Amino acid sequence: MKRVCVSTQNSEPELGPTGRPLRQFPEPAVLDSHGPARVIAMVNQKGGVGKTTSTINLGAALAELGRRVLMVDFDPQGALSAGFGVNPHELDTTVYNVMMDRKVEVHEAVRRTEFENMDLLPANIDLSAAEVQLVNEVAREQVLSGALRKLKDDYDVILIDCQPSLGLLTVNALTAADGVIIPLICEFFALRAVALLVDSIEKVQDRLNPDLKIDGVLATMFDSRTLHSKEVIARIIDAFGDKVFDTVIKRTVKFPDATVSAEPILSYAPTHTGSVAYRELAKELISRGGSR
Repeated sequence: MKRVCVSTQNSEPELGPTGRPLRQFPEPAVLDSHGPARVIAMVNQKGGVGKTTSTINLGAALAELGRRVLMVDFDPQGALSAGFGVNPHELDTTVYNVMMDRKVEVHEAVRRTEFENMDLLPANIDLSAAEVQLVNEVAREQVLSGALRKLKDDYDVILIDCQPSLGLLTVNALTAADGVIIPLICEFFALRAVALLVDSIEKVQDRLNPDLKIDGVLATMFDSRTLHSKEVIARIIDAFGDKVFDTVIKRTVKFPDATVSAEPILSYAPTHTGSVAYRELAKELISRGGSR
């Protein structure tokens, strides 16, 4: 039988969920020293978009790559703290005490986690009072920035998990940050509030933090079986272009399972597609210059 050679030179490249050609991001270089940290705020004023899940698992993926990571819980609900097995109600010293009491050193509030290269600056319901108490403070938007400045040399990345709000606490996080990641659920109603969020980021850039940049938009809870998710991804690409990460986080029950176990999915189910996705996100972030 005569063999027929089929040329693949002109074949179309494989497309990812974003509709763009799939890219392979290189393994990051091993760091020979640590610090100063780049601060990244995970922000979306809408709840339920996978913000805390993404903070935990991106942090875990960066830690796997040898980066020293500080996780900052900046939500009075304390979801990030609970995600590491910390009971927020039993905490004596939190980010709230660091911000509101000058006698409290920020290092006193930082806790080691069970995971290598990951520390936690926890929060609890006390933080909700800071929104009111900061109103009369001088330079009230820069209180968190001043606290984190003392920790930068100890870490490579500081991730701030913000509350679902655009209030004074979120403004503090944006003022302290070098970059912003916007987790965005793949549902149409989630797109409506993004313009307000971008407007708030631009105001902080103009008035408080001119070096702030949007590191990327992260599509979460993507379901490749539905036309709805694909249409939303297309809308996100239209709105943000290259700011949208190639890495897309798919919907899976493993994320809540890992949360119940109080650990990142990377340790709970190391080979799961969710773990693979966050490892790719970490490599993509480093490749984009969003982390060391």
